[in-house]
Amino acid sequence: MKIGIRYATRSDVGLLRDGNEDSAYAGPHVLAVADGMGGHAAGEIASAAVIEELRALDVEVPQDRLIATLDQAVRRGNQKVRDMVEADPALHGMGTTLTAMLWSGSQLAIVQIGDSRAYLLRDGILYQITHDQTLVQALLDDGKIGQDQVATYPYRSMLLQALDGRSTLTPDLQLHSAVIGDRYLLCSDGLWDVVTPEMIHKALSGTADPEQVVADLIDAANAGGGPDNITCVLADVIDLDEHDSL
Repeated sequence: MKIGIRYATRSDVGLLRDGNEDSAYAGPHVLAVADGMGGHAAGEIASAAVIEELRALDVEVPQDRLIATLDQAVRRGNQKVRDMVEADPALHGMGTTLTAMLWSGSQLAIVQIGDSRAYLLRDGILYQITHDQTLVQALLDDGKIGQDQVATYPYRSMLLQALDGRSTLTPDLQLHSAVIGDRYLLCSDGLWDVVTPEMIHKALSGTADPEQVVADLIDAANAGGGPDNITCVLADVIDLDEHDSL
């Protein structure tokens, strides 16, 4: 048995934005979503630069090097953003979130910077496997606000970390074991801020076709108003030997 992933990705500008500052990548070993910020295309530049750094990791990496390899790539991405801002002061203030996975067989390393998210559907149960690095999440964790205050909190979109070339970076890195039948979703906040966990669970539990799932999720976000760019990456954990024989 050879474990691998079947994947799909899609991004949409949404209904209210003029441009798409999200970037994404999906390949046999790397899944990544980056949500740029900065306006005037600068967010798009930052997210694309960081995703390009992750794209280079789409090769076989030893399982005992997954965390270190992903960490180094994230730091190179942050340095790339810093170099671009130093070369062009007009880009000052640009940055990006990043949620990414680096795969080797049944093992995957996950990195989280900002408020894009990763979810896992396993045995019919949906888990959010990343933790938002936002002010509102920190206040919620500390018990200073309640869950009922999150949606209306005035600084709910304030990030505590971003790949902006300026911040002292503390990536949230995890190592997970995948099993056949798992379904992983990476998405920007343009999805999860509009589409409820119940709706995400229903979409992931439905059709077996990853391309259809990401299309359905983006349609759901736009049906909810589409106030932001929407990006989804979906991966199903499969037996590659069995899949190739079909």
